[in-house]
Amino acid sequence: MFFGEHPARGAKDGEDGQHVSPLESRTRSRVLHMVSADGPITAAELGRHLDLTPAAVRRHLDPLVEQGAVVPHEPTGGRRGRGRPARAYVVSDAGHSALEADYDSLAVEVLRYLEATAGPAAVGDFARTRVRALEERYAARLAAAGDEPGARAEVLVEALSEDGFAATARPVGAGGLTGVQLCQGHCPVQQAAAEFPAFCEAETDAFSRLLGVHVQRLATLAGGHHVCTTFVPTGGIGLRSRKTEQPSGVVASGAPTSTDPRTTQTTVTTSRTDTLTHVQEGSS
Repeated sequence: MFFGEHPARGAKDGEDGQHVSPLESRTRSRVLHMVSADGPITAAELGRHLDLTPAAVRRHLDPLVEQGAVVPHEPTGGRRGRGRPARAYVVSDAGHSALEADYDSLAVEVLRYLEATAGPAAVGDFARTRVRALEERYAARLAAAGDEPGARAEVLVEALSEDGFAATARPVGAGGLTGVQLCQGHCPVQQAAAEFPAFCEAETDAFSRLLGVHVQRLATLAGGHHVCTTFVPTGGIGLRSRKTEQPSGVVASGAPTSTDPRTTQTTVTTSRTDTLTHVQEGSS
């Protein structure tokens, strides 16, 4: 979700029944965060990214699996070839809870009270107001990247990662529908978002305004997936022209607007697709 991150907690020392030194605890936390950011990820890939030996990776990965913070990931598409494929891992719901701040339950209680006393619309208004503050903070940074959605998506990933969302991006698609698959491996308010989808909706709308294209949310941590996945079109179907109206302080970009010679008014054309069959949901 589109909220500023607070200091995250890694796995607790001693949960595997062994003494864990401060150094080991920090390394184990790095392993957990790496799985959150890049999962599904294999032990070999973890070792390469973290500059750890296979034995060192297992020393930290195995206890996380025993605790239930990390679980093996079963690929949706069958792999072919000789030999058994390397086991990949993702962060479980318990693992995400370990990464979340302690105030999450309190936030849910406050939102429930707001909904009960002021109505569901008040929760939506709060979500949009909260997201707008960060949207305005990101807007100038994305504007400096130019109008190309892919370039802006890369800058958005950098900004999200700095705020603790463990964001990544990679190109996907072919032919008339190409784009960037933006993934967020961590959600600081996953529990609240699971009960109040207005936060996910507000974030998706903010991404569309910031990137200047209609983005499509494919999966969310709040919905039970191992990562939040957003498709950002960069060519062909799905591109749209720049919006003529933006929230105060937000700079948008996109394809140039066109002029209707009959009315001499600027028109904005939006095209979208709800069928992204070639994009694997939740992959990163």
